Amino acid sequence: MFMPLESSAPEDGLPANGPSEEQKASFGKEMARLRADTYKELSLDDFEHIKKIERWGRLCTAIGYGTAWITPNPISAFFISLGNVNRWANIAHPISHRGYDRIKGVPERYTSKHFAQGWRRAIDWLDWIVPAGWHEEHNVLHHYHLGEEADPDQVEYNLEWLRQSSLPMPLRYLVIALFVCVWKPAYYAQSTLKVLRATRENKDPRGSEVPSSMSKQAWSPLYKEGREYWLKCILPYASVRFVLIPLLFFPLGSSAVVAVFWTSVIAEVFANLHSFLAIGPNHTGDDIYRFKDPIKTKHEFYYRQVVGSVNYPTGSDFNDFMYGWLNYQIEHHLFPAMPLSQYQKLQPKVKALCEKYDIEYRQESVFKRLLKTVNVMVGRDSMKWAD
Repeated sequence: MFMPLESSAPEDGLPANGPSEEQKASFGKEMARLRADTYKELSLDDFEHIKKIERWGRLCTAIGYGTAWITPNPISAFFISLGNVNRWANIAHPISHRGYDRIKGVPERYTSKHFAQGWRRAIDWLDWIVPAGWHEEHNVLHHYHLGEEADPDQVEYNLEWLRQSSLPMPLRYLVIALFVCVWKPAYYAQSTLKVLRATRENKDPRGSEVPSSMSKQAWSPLYKEGREYWLKCILPYASVRFVLIPLLFFPLGSSAVVAVFWTSVIAEVFANLHSFLAIGPNHTGDDIYRFKDPIKTKHEFYYRQVVGSVNYPTGSDFNDFMYGWLNYQIEHHLFPAMPLSQYQKLQPKVKALCEKYDIEYRQESVFKRLLKTVNVMVGRDSMKWAD
């Protein structure tokens, strides 16, 4: 399987002065060589790097809960949410992509076959999202069908109902604002579970045989799909985050329990806003392409990853920590199974190769990309279609 990419082009297709098939083939060969050379350089230093990032996240969580009991407040909530986002974006994400599987000496719990599997979910990555569903929805479908209708995260396709609605434009923006505050349980938990269910039953996730994520079957506990959603996504996470953790502060008084509860609620909203800001704009905008056909060659895979993705500012560990390393989206889509630390080294090399082969490498402010994304979501703008 292979995957897509984006670029600036005329209304009716890819840029007329873009790379030829020969250029794309040469570009693909150099990308494959860069990938192989980077794998040879992997060492325990890469593992020590993610351990450092893990400690940063745990420190944020400790600061957040260590002060949350005093009174409900946004500062404690911010640190709790930062620890939450770090656990998903900087730890679970690269490990689930097998980023550390090739490094000798890495403990099993930091490899894709063991991390967050079975009972370890409660320890490694307790989230709204079912880890197995995340693997099928994100690692497989999204990464190898980027920009296609088969991509479960294709924003324009998923929001056709809003784009074509009769709602006034201001109300559409309001719908998006409210959605973003709860998008992890409302969208990602449902989408990943739907794909997992379809995979188990050997069905097309987009087909009519699989209940839509917006259907009553998907949400109501009266149906098996809804029960699975509540039992596997909502209750495990909510019972720990909003019940068990606040109750741990009971020795400090009932007011401390209440303070931690409300701070946790605020933190959840912050985590949704932060994660959407980092994730949502990576592949959407009026300058990004959608694709009608699946990828057939490796060099087309590499090409689409670049033109179908956008980077944000890159640089230091602190900068990248705040972006959840999703600011290296181009490099991540080119080489999903890489440790975080390697993306910092790969980024200038990838950019140079794109310039060499006349392939547009897009890197912009996350807030500029957010505006482009929201405009597509509400139907003010549309994405481009590749020929």
